[in-house]
Amino acid sequence: MVHADATNFSPNLTKPEAYQQLLDEVEGLCYEQRNWVCNLSNTSSLLWHLYRSLPSPSSSVNWAGFYVHDHTSPPTKPRLILGPFQGKVACQTINFGRGVCGTAAATQTTQLVPDVEQFPGHIACDSSSKSEIVVPIMVEGKGVVGIIDIDCTVENGFDQIDKEYLEKLADFLAKSSDWP
Repeated sequence: MVHADATNFSPNLTKPEAYQQLLDEVEGLCYEQRNWVCNLSNTSSLLWHLYRSLPSPSSSVNWAGFYVHDHTSPPTKPRLILGPFQGKVACQTINFGRGVCGTAAATQTTQLVPDVEQFPGHIACDSSSKSEIVVPIMVEGKGVVGIIDIDCTVENGFDQIDKEYLEKLADFLAKSSDWP
């Protein structure tokens, strides 16, 4: 298979079907490739194309990517650093506990935010973002190694289907990549 063909999502797929295709494509692209940069780069592209193939509100996603645990930060002040993504330029570092991404990292729980303006301490990297979902990537013995971050230009852009499949994706990436 030509690698670029992995980004071809039929516009007739349901959201669960499209996410299942994403999971299958990520698994194929990660086969015999454990480098986390390669795996997150291809996954951010797949996520971007997945959302472009779906109807609104999913088609209104304006940022899809990753932040990773910055191991140069002191253990008492852990932070995330920008990883592979698709969309406009983004914040480069985020402290654990700050904003939606930092909260997901600090609490090790998915943050499904229907209206970012209502989230205490939200970091507005892009003023057009109205909703967000952030899923921690957890590795046994290492804790949070990164997060999946998806932003949408409409409120209520994400639901339980997004949460379910992005958590499956995070679990797969945690196990299929070698993390620093």
